[in-house]
Amino acid sequence: MRKAASCAGGGCCEVPAAHPKGDDVQLKNTVGILTGASRGIGVHLAEHLARKGVNLALAARTEEGLVETAERVGSLGVKAITVPTDVTRKSDLTRLVARAEAELGPVDLLVNNAGIEHYDRFEEVDPRMIEDILHTNVLATMLLTRYALPGMVERRRGHIVNMSSAAGKVAVPYNTSYSASKHALIGFSWSLREEMRSYGIGVSVVCPGFVRNTGMATLTLGHGEPPKIAGAVDPEKVAEETVKAIEKNKPEAVIAGGLGKVADVFFAINPDLSATVARRGGLYDLLRKNVGRA
Repeated sequence: MRKAASCAGGGCCEVPAAHPKGDDVQLKNTVGILTGASRGIGVHLAEHLARKGVNLALAARTEEGLVETAERVGSLGVKAITVPTDVTRKSDLTRLVARAEAELGPVDLLVNNAGIEHYDRFEEVDPRMIEDILHTNVLATMLLTRYALPGMVERRRGHIVNMSSAAGKVAVPYNTSYSASKHALIGFSWSLREEMRSYGIGVSVVCPGFVRNTGMATLTLGHGEPPKIAGAVDPEKVAEETVKAIEKNKPEAVIAGGLGKVADVFFAINPDLSATVARRGGLYDLLRKNVGRA
């Protein structure tokens, strides 16, 4: 922390150091928490962070999957602990942060990757499913961030990554609650980034499109490859771009192929035209066919 030359009262006040500018954030020998680490994109994120030298506290509900991820991460020369965690329980979230700090050291990085979704007609969806999606995707992310931030603020260093989705940038019918939750994460991330700027803490929000061969798209989209307009990407690409977002302290990374790269821009300019293109391109029909699958 540096000192300002003078303050209003004639004395001297402390000014937090700003987040590094121009230089990459160094991840080697840092400590990170990664949720949703037992499957899908989480496994790829764990491996890419490990290659950068991040020691990881891996969290998910399923311990078996966590152990497999930990073994893959450990083979890359970093420390990894597994912390079975239900992100909808406050006690689990506080325990996750406490164990990471006790066994690995002060937390430098938090990647909020856990999430769920469900395709349905909104007028028919079980109200409990709406609650579950918002609790898991939004409230749990905000609470875990709240529990991890005090140490970062005290040390004037750290980075938060919130895994949103392209569904947080555009309209996604038949997956409305999920889309709403991902829109919320973007607003949360942008706002928190400005609040944390004076502490030297970075915040990035990552917005993948459809991800091939892994993640929730594989579990729910059972009607073939998404249309070209959706711009499907590989999980490796998502992990690579997420690490870049951390290193470069990017506010946002939209990771998609084809028109998906600029879908948010078109939607911001003309929502109706954007929706018409998606409808005629077959995207909304694909989403409708998956109603009730997950």
